[in-house]
Amino acid sequence: MKILLTNDDGIHAQGLWALYKRFAGDHQVTVIAPDRERSAVGHGITLNEPLRATRVEVNGGYNGYAVTGTPADCIKLGVLEILDSKPDMVISGINLGANVGVNINYSGTVAAAKEAALYGMTAIAVSIHGPEANHYDDTALFIKGLSKKVFEKGLPFGTFLNVNIPNMPVKETEGLRFSRQGVELFSEYFEKRFDPRNRIYYWQGCDSQFFGNSPDIDGTAICENFISITPIKCDMTDYNTLEDLKNWNIEI
Repeated sequence: MKILLTNDDGIHAQGLWALYKRFAGDHQVTVIAPDRERSAVGHGITLNEPLRATRVEVNGGYNGYAVTGTPADCIKLGVLEILDSKPDMVISGINLGANVGVNINYSGTVAAAKEAALYGMTAIAVSIHGPEANHYDDTALFIKGLSKKVFEKGLPFGTFLNVNIPNMPVKETEGLRFSRQGVELFSEYFEKRFDPRNRIYYWQGCDSQFFGNSPDIDGTAICENFISITPIKCDMTDYNTLEDLKNWNIEI
């Protein structure tokens, strides 16, 4: 397969190159990733300044393109300019920290996979749960096997997989759980501070996300040490409400 790897943790991130090492021996792999960390940028793209893609040597001799933009920019630039043809698959990750629940809306890792799906490419976003990750290589091996199955079976246009893995050896997890995105909000706050000139500034923070007890929610799955796999659609239309709106008799 022709595989494009990207992420939102930046081109020097360990998880990205763990994937590269697993895939490069058997596949044609290109790395196109942000030149620095772009966590939580969502599906933003760069419009008001030029993009630059610089060929760089990383991690003892591996080569990739460092892009001065967002993860979604990396997909667009890769498909439209850098690559000779569309890749067979895009894998975004391995992200440090889970991308589940409402955080899916903010994740640059997920946005890259979503952008690929919009271009009609098979895509997987992959993340490891927790503030530190000790099992990148093991996770990459699991994703290599999963990618083979996804390539064989295919996904509908505009659908990609969001995969979240507990921070432990894959064989020590409780198994796979095919789950839905949680939509429960979590407790957020801003910490108000004063700088040396007595001007106010704020740091955003949040408490641990609560997922509830439903076993079919993505966050619950990883908290119970299951690998969570969630199919995500790019089409955000609420079709039930769409039909209901037609009966509202709205006057012009």
